[in-house]
Amino acid sequence: MKLLFSRNPNPRLAVAVARHLQADVAFEFAAPFAPGQAERYRPLNPNLSLPILVIEGKGLWEADAIACRLSRDVRSEFWRTADDQPDMIRWISWGKDHFMRACDVVHFERGTKQRYGLGPVDPHHVEAGLRDFRIAAALLDAELSHRDWLVGETVSYADFRMATFLPFNDVARLPLGDYPAIVHWYGRIEAIAAWRDPFAGLDAPQLPPLQG
Repeated sequence: MKLLFSRNPNPRLAVAVARHLQADVAFEFAAPFAPGQAERYRPLNPNLSLPILVIEGKGLWEADAIACRLSRDVRSEFWRTADDQPDMIRWISWGKDHFMRACDVVHFERGTKQRYGLGPVDPHHVEAGLRDFRIAAALLDAELSHRDWLVGETVSYADFRMATFLPFNDVARLPLGDYPAIVHWYGRIEAIAAWRDPFAGLDAPQLPPLQG
C-alpha cells in the first residue's frame, strides 16, 4: 500500500495515523492540483484531494476511511470496534460539524488563502469562525475537564481527528489558551511522536510561505 500525502491538515492527519499505527505503507508526496498532474491522480480520487491510500492500484480517499482501514489492518483499537465505537463516531461527527469546521474557517482565511494567493483575509469570515470556535471549544473544554481522552482510557482516532487543525495554530491564532482542558489534552497528543512530527524522515516539501 502507498499513502499519497501533502503537508496540509487532512493529509497530515493520515500520515500521523499511519505512523502511529506503524502501518505497512509507503509514503509518497503528491500534488494533484499542480499543473499537468490532475489526470495522473483522477483515477485514484475524482476529487483530486489528498490523502489517498493506494491499494492494489485503487484509491481509498478521505482521512477517516483511511484511518479505519489502517487500524483494521494492524488490528488496533485506535479505531474503536467494541462498545465505545459509537462514542468515537459521535465525536468525529460532532467535531467535523462544529469544532473542526470553525478551526477550518479561520485557518482557511489566515493560512490557506495567504499561502496560495487566494485573496485577502475576509474579516467577517474570521469573526464568524471565531464565534463558532468559542461555542464549540467551550463544550469540548468542559468534556475534557474530567477525562484525558475523548473515548475511553487511551488515545483514539477521535482525538487525532478533533486535533486536525491545531498543528497549524501558529497561523490560525485561535484562542486555545482560553480553554485549559483543551490545552492539556492537546499536550498529551503532542507528546505522541507520530503526531508531533509525522513527516520525520519523509520527502515532504514545506508548505508555501504566507504572502504579504
